Amino acid sequence: MADALFDAPMAFTREAKREAIERELGMRRRVYPRWVEKGRMSQRQADKEIAVMEAILTDYSAAAERSTSR
Repeated sequence: MADALFDAPMAFTREAKREAIERELGMRRRVYPRWVEKGRMSQRQADKEIAVMEAILTDYSAAAERSTSR
């Protein structure tokens, strides 16, 4: 059974989306070192995944700034 929250179209504020990106980035920074230590992920892969999320945050922040300055 689908959750009622997802039955209707949702709109999220720019701030809510940016905060979600930042939470994800924080989670990766906390969890990935343990995964690397346990051999579940290589250091190279952890660095890449964190860098991708940092790039997403940078791109999103720049796009949000451009759209609010119009």
